[in-house]
Amino acid sequence: MNSFSELTPDRKTALRILIAEDNDSDRMILNAIVRKQGHEVILARDGEEAVEAFARQRPQLVLLDAMMPRMDGLEAARRIKEAAGEDLVPIIFLTSLSDAESLASCLEVGGDDFLSKPYNRVILEAKINAFMRMRNLHHSLQRQRDVIRQRNEQLTHEQQLARRVFDNIAHRGCLEAENIRYEASPMSIFNGDVLFASPKPAGGMHVLLGDFTGHGLPAAIGALPVSEIFYGMTAKGFSISDILREMNQKLQRILPPGFFCCATMLDIDLQTGHVEVWNGGLPDGYLLRLDGSTERIRSRHLPLGVLAPDRFSAACERYRLVAQERLLLCSDGIMESVNASGEMFGETRLEEVIDQRHSPMDVYDELLGQVKRFRAGAQSEDDITVVEVAMADPAVLESVRPVDLVDTSSGPTNWNCRYELRDRTLADFNPVPLLLHMCMDVPGLRMFSGQIYCIVTELFNNALEHGILALPSSLKDSPSGFTRYYSERERRLREIQGESVAITLDHEARKDGSGGTLRVIVEDSGQGFDYQRVNEGLRMDPESLSGRGIALVRQLCHDVRWHGKGNCVEAEFRWAPGAESGAASTLETE
Repeated sequence: MNSFSELTPDRKTALRILIAEDNDSDRMILNAIVRKQGHEVILARDGEEAVEAFARQRPQLVLLDAMMPRMDGLEAARRIKEAAGEDLVPIIFLTSLSDAESLASCLEVGGDDFLSKPYNRVILEAKINAFMRMRNLHHSLQRQRDVIRQRNEQLTHEQQLARRVFDNIAHRGCLEAENIRYEASPMSIFNGDVLFASPKPAGGMHVLLGDFTGHGLPAAIGALPVSEIFYGMTAKGFSISDILREMNQKLQRILPPGFFCCATMLDIDLQTGHVEVWNGGLPDGYLLRLDGSTERIRSRHLPLGVLAPDRFSAACERYRLVAQERLLLCSDGIMESVNASGEMFGETRLEEVIDQRHSPMDVYDELLGQVKRFRAGAQSEDDITVVEVAMADPAVLESVRPVDLVDTSSGPTNWNCRYELRDRTLADFNPVPLLLHMCMDVPGLRMFSGQIYCIVTELFNNALEHGILALPSSLKDSPSGFTRYYSERERRLREIQGESVAITLDHEARKDGSGGTLRVIVEDSGQGFDYQRVNEGLRMDPESLSGRGIALVRQLCHDVRWHGKGNCVEAEFRWAPGAESGAASTLETE
């Protein structure tokens, strides 16, 4: 026979046990047995006392007589289980009942086991120990659940924080412009798909659709630097090629092996109707013509972040669109969408939507409707992003808040600098973003970044392309001529030797602090030209693809004049806080 010490459990594992028995002798016997096993005992004479005692002292196990006065054990068990909530409180019914229906009733109201009368000490001890192990397992599972919930809440909080930071960078774009429609259905708060759009300083816009490897937060670790590069460099006037090279270099350096970003980037010129496209790893895009034809925008490059900078190509394809023609881009989540049967939406269904359209305007809505109906009843397994960009009048961007208009409170106001590019640097480097950045340090001048960008860009391009390369502007009078023009431009750039372009910026503030004057002087080493013809009523023809640069500069500046043999031009831009862009200019020669 075991000694008392062998039967007594560790005090740390002792239970508080409620005994509800209306028979005094049975209640005393159970009390003695349970106490001898080392547990704390709470006694009750009927069901009502049992429910009240449970509410006061929260016992961890209940021995409950099925048949008691005032409130029977079945009703008491039901109320105790309700009061226990998520806590596991085993109930062992004390009963002399033997018929199956009565025993089943005990289980239905929350009973966990039975103890038949007369009571057996060994069996009672075994049942208590078994339920003690069950409680310990239950508590262990609850602790693990709480840890998982806490970590999930922490992860969700981190994603929300990352999303707020991301939105603070990315919200400044032009995704809400009238010519852009998009749908984003992420699997998580902060996901692997990114969609950016930003107006360019000279007009038009850049658009980027990206899809990082995987899903969720790990898939979006590159979204923040890509967003900052996209918006920052677009605002400073960098070309699409410069932006893509910077993104690739950044991602190739910071992303772990196996992570990259499939992307398609658009450079849209709303004035000329031209679009430059780079596609690296995303599904084919579609150019939807008004005549019903379709052109594929195929992926011709590896994703961003895969190749080293010296192997990366930012070469773009060029298209001409008329008003209301559209570009449709989507992430692979469209094709990989599955229905309730596990079947993929696939490229064939996407092409059917495009081929069966009545007009380019129908495709976007029809595609989203088809995907929604196809996925009905199925859970998404990928992030889904679709964007449609239409060629439109430049006025669609008039209501878009320019990027980075937070003005500097201090900076240089009266200054002069000269920047000269020579030989191969002319072919490899665009100085305009650097010069624009210098001008933006002037307090108040940041509001006119678009106008200044246009002036410096047009004068520099005019000096390079016509002054040094001697390219005829009339070549751009047709879409095919436009292509020949830029092909010839690339060829002549490779042959540059001993040539230079110098750009001088001079800013003088007004004495009363209400604005100032920025002078831009561009001089090239070319042969010059007969600038007298500029006085003969040269105007910007909205239907012409050539001769627009000088007319645009004249429109923005108060004064434009040529010097010497025509290879030096000086433009004067006067500005005042709150004023619109420059008034109509005068044109003089020396």
